[in-house]
Amino acid sequence: MKTDKIKVLLVDDHMVVRAGFRMLLSCQDFIGEIVDIDRGELATKAYQNFNPDVVVMDLSMPGIGGLETIRRLCKCYPHVLILVYSIHDERIYVERALDAGAIGYVTKNSAAEVLAKAVGVIASGKKYIEKGLLPESPEIRLKHPTKNKHKLNVLSPREFDVFRLLSKGLNAHNVANELSLSYKTICNYNTQIKNKLNASTSAELANIAMVHNII
Repeated sequence: MKTDKIKVLLVDDHMVVRAGFRMLLSCQDFIGEIVDIDRGELATKAYQNFNPDVVVMDLSMPGIGGLETIRRLCKCYPHVLILVYSIHDERIYVERALDAGAIGYVTKNSAAEVLAKAVGVIASGKKYIEKGLLPESPEIRLKHPTKNKHKLNVLSPREFDVFRLLSKGLNAHNVANELSLSYKTICNYNTQIKNKLNASTSAELANIAMVHNII
């Protein structure tokens, strides 16, 4: 049984969230040192230097974003234990996070004790999905990842981030600023996304997003 206190790496671009997370977990006697960073680009190096027991990851961040960060961490460190802590409670976000390599998911609207419990469960190597986020048993869902033909499964993690913002009505310049990418890069992603989803207009992208409860 694990006796050492749990070391946590928190990846979230909002300073207030990170401060609140520290305050919450500092009250837990099973939590030890907490290191926080504000961008996914720093996660691999931070993991190497800090060697945390659990990584708590936001999804909606500038730069490479949470999904791509999860994928990179899992590629570099196959035994990494990642808990997603996100505002998104739609099933597609949960599924994409799990498919990227996370083994837990809780929402930022959950009670404080839920997050603390989730960190403890994840640290023990077990899976934890906040109740109600998936219709089926979390254990079944995680042992048998979805292989359905969900239309948005064709999008890469970064394409999904761009799609989510475009479907909300942001233009290419706004999306570029939000994700810290160039305008040209966003335009290229926009073309790729429309080709993959067989959409020709922004209105069609918005419609697809509404059908899948993205907006």
